[in-house]
Amino acid sequence: MESVVSKILDDSDIQILDILQRDAQVSNSEIAKRVNLSPPAIHARIKRLENEGYIDQRVAILNQEKLGYELLTFIFISTNIHQAEQLEKLENELASLPEILECHCITGEYDYLLKVANKGRKELESFIRKLNLLGVSHIQTSLALRGVKYSTVLPIREDANL
Repeated sequence: MESVVSKILDDSDIQILDILQRDAQVSNSEIAKRVNLSPPAIHARIKRLENEGYIDQRVAILNQEKLGYELLTFIFISTNIHQAEQLEKLENELASLPEILECHCITGEYDYLLKVANKGRKELESFIRKLNLLGVSHIQTSLALRGVKYSTVLPIREDANL
């Protein structure tokens, strides 16, 4: 069964996206060699993929530990807020906190899962105090001891596991 993405994107588009998600700095010439298209065709396809929203942004992924962010925490939070306007305000406030790398609204016992980077225990304590001021009713914090896998690569190519 064909996926919706493969009906909208051709194999060259998928190859381009796969190359870019692994290395956003690769040149159009190098992509052209790998995909067997001309550099101007690659440029046009990348612009189209950006305009159509398949590429959100191209960024450098920094080394957290080298930059002094020794603590990576996963924080589950619950709130007693149920009104849409107040939830939107809470989510906007969460989104504005620079320590939060990711924030997900989740199902289950908690309402949100936060992935948070801090330089140390004092900064983590200060961050938790900020959360308390937002009307959070319950917080559970788990420290990451070490990373086992970290990836931003989506498995978009069917032949990627071959």
